[in-house]
Amino acid sequence: MQTAFVLGAIFMFLGVAVGAFGAHALKEKLAGDAGKNYQTGVLYHLIHGVGIVAVGAASGIQSSPLLNTAVWLFAAGIVLFSGSLYALSLSGIRKLGAVTPLGGLAFLAGWVLVAAAFI
Repeated sequence: MQTAFVLGAIFMFLGVAVGAFGAHALKEKLAGDAGKNYQTGVLYHLIHGVGIVAVGAASGIQSSPLLNTAVWLFAAGIVLFSGSLYALSLSGIRKLGAVTPLGGLAFLAGWVLVAAAFI
């Protein structure tokens, strides 16, 4: 699944860039909980970027539309989960945290689909 490799590479590039930006340019702004939230966003961003690439590789072993859906759920999870944590960390608007669980659900659903594709 070529799309997964491209999408995964883009998300990994962005994850490294956002992580480096947070560690250097935003060091003073991201103190305390804001820094922890930002780091959590980066961690899940990078893990699921790798997950997208791995699912792309797995689709060469097991052809299943479930894997394609899992890739898009991981992408949505990165945008919703990590994106909301980035926005929350930088803005301090606590209501943005309400979006984070939706991204977490997308991650969970994606992993369920990966497992289901191989069962």
